[in-house]
Amino acid sequence: MTEETPDLLRLEDQVCFALAIASRSVIGVYRPVLEPYGLTHPQYLVMLALWGRSPRSVTDLAAELRLEPATLSPLLKRLETAGLVSRTRNDRDERMLDVALTDDGLRLRDEAATIPPRIIDSLGMSAEELEALRRSLWRVIDATHPG
Repeated sequence: MTEETPDLLRLEDQVCFALAIASRSVIGVYRPVLEPYGLTHPQYLVMLALWGRSPRSVTDLAAELRLEPATLSPLLKRLETAGLVSRTRNDRDERMLDVALTDDGLRLRDEAATIPPRIIDSLGMSAEELEALRRSLWRVIDATHPG
């Protein structure tokens, strides 16, 4: 390599490397914040989706979370065991499973409202910086999942 030619394979310059480290690091920040609620990060994402709309089908929930239903099912089972969600067969189509928040799951939403500000504080970034980052990440996501 000459000084004029950049090394395209330099690890520190790879977007995939930065995203992988950032993802693990941010999820690590969430871990101690979520622990008192008995939630893992993937379970928290499920709860966020259900706090947005409940009840809903497993298929619909999996699509929003961009997970395979088979990946989502164990998360839902653990949340059901914890008393936060219920799973029932759909009245119109027995093949479909509906997920709904329980009263405990609804109550947890009020407590969870403290989580985002705590994460922002932990990251030491402004809400504006994090919003700009979120928008950039969705552009990357959209570019890698066209259509």
